[in-house]
Amino acid sequence: MIAYGSKVRMHYTIALEDGMVADTTEGEAPFEFVMGAGDLEEGLELALIGLEPGDKQTLTLTPDQAFGYPSPAAVQDMPRSDFPPNMQLKPGLIVTFSTPTGDELPGTIMEVDKDTVKVDFNHPLAGHEITYSVEILDVGTGMAP
Repeated sequence: MIAYGSKVRMHYTIALEDGMVADTTEGEAPFEFVMGAGDLEEGLELALIGLEPGDKQTLTLTPDQAFGYPSPAAVQDMPRSDFPPNMQLKPGLIVTFSTPTGDELPGTIMEVDKDTVKVDFNHPLAGHEITYSVEILDVGTGMAP
């Protein structure tokens, strides 16, 4: 049974309100993680507590249960000079930035002008109600995380 600290292997699908699939592992390698290690949004983890191998579950999660709501503070104006001069910047483009700690953070280009680029660092699914479907393949302590 899934509890905090469990090593979990599962397939998942995340779909938006209109049914469009935003992410899935179906047809690919299963997702493996340690419950509570921060690999999943907290609301997605909470939906798994108590499930066992072979269980399938589909839930609709509100934005506050899944990826949160967009924050205006996560939208930043950056100097155009921070980007390679030959990079074709246009609204909707997702660019990966490196943080000072070495983590990668995606940002979506919102606006581009001669001197600045407006970048949205909110999670792309922030503000969306999602349908979260899972199939639990394995739960244990001896699996690779």
